[in-house]
Amino acid sequence: MTSAPQGTDVLAFAREQVLDQGVGLSERQVAEVLNLPGEALPDLLALAHEVRMRWCGPEVEVEGIVSVKTGGCPEDCHFCSQSGRFPTPVRSAWLDIPGLVEAARQTAATGATEFCIVAAVRGPDRRLLGQVREGIEAIRADGNDIQIACSLGMLTQDQVDELVEMGVHRYNHNLETARSHFPQVVTTHTWEERRETLRMVKAAGMEVCCGGIIGMGESVAQRAEFAVQLAELDPHEVPVNFLIPQPGTPYERYEVVEGADALRVVAAFRLAMPRTMLRFAGGRELTLGDLGAEQGMLGGINAIIVGNYLTNLGRPASRDLDMLNELKMPIKALGQTL
Repeated sequence: MTSAPQGTDVLAFAREQVLDQGVGLSERQVAEVLNLPGEALPDLLALAHEVRMRWCGPEVEVEGIVSVKTGGCPEDCHFCSQSGRFPTPVRSAWLDIPGLVEAARQTAATGATEFCIVAAVRGPDRRLLGQVREGIEAIRADGNDIQIACSLGMLTQDQVDELVEMGVHRYNHNLETARSHFPQVVTTHTWEERRETLRMVKAAGMEVCCGGIIGMGESVAQRAEFAVQLAELDPHEVPVNFLIPQPGTPYERYEVVEGADALRVVAAFRLAMPRTMLRFAGGRELTLGDLGAEQGMLGGINAIIVGNYLTNLGRPASRDLDMLNELKMPIKALGQTL
């Protein structure tokens, strides 16, 4: 493999290596992409879209999420309003089983094939795992065959095995940011602890969903580092979030990521991970707005969360579904792989 040229020629190199061969860019090459001038952005997005279509196809996976346990988390993730260590407006609450079933029913009604059960915890205790098991059984008893994912924090091997036995097919556990930047974002656990949970999940046969948040004070070089660290993990899915500065958190006064920079990140992540599902997640409405969201869908994204997020409102699911229809991007059918 030849080394990439400098400057805007990196796009020509990426066309040969990523589009033609399906091989992701290196950390240095991703950094070059992230530093491309504004006038190169349309060509970058067009190439990222070609890569997505070539290696993933036109289908879009639609997902809904629900919080079964909100707030009161003991960890100090500086971006998170659900941390019990910060004076945020979020208070601890549990969702009952009928509420969980109804959320799954509404998610399936949008055409979504994925339903993720999320909890604000360091890791699940017996009560939480029991709630998840009971919820999954109730969802199935309701006649809903939607695929179920979970995001319950760091796991032990026994907990991984238990989730597999429950029928959870995908586990979300974000690395959040580059390894070099993580200590500035979280101090109560390490990047390596998160990585170990992902290792066990993958070894157990569950699909790995792992992404992070852009806009937490990381450098452009650290965004490139993060993209390649995710690529090395070879996750099934990478959710791309943009920081929503939350009142009461250490990041409440951080600047919102500019739209052009957000689109560069989307395209660069696609060029680093040509075969991976890239999902628009939290912060896209704030950072990109309606037009930017469409540009992202035409710039490498092939999955989307519809409806509300954990502590922030998203736009109505119908608007996202209308957008996909206008873009002629079919929704992935249940049981179909991307």
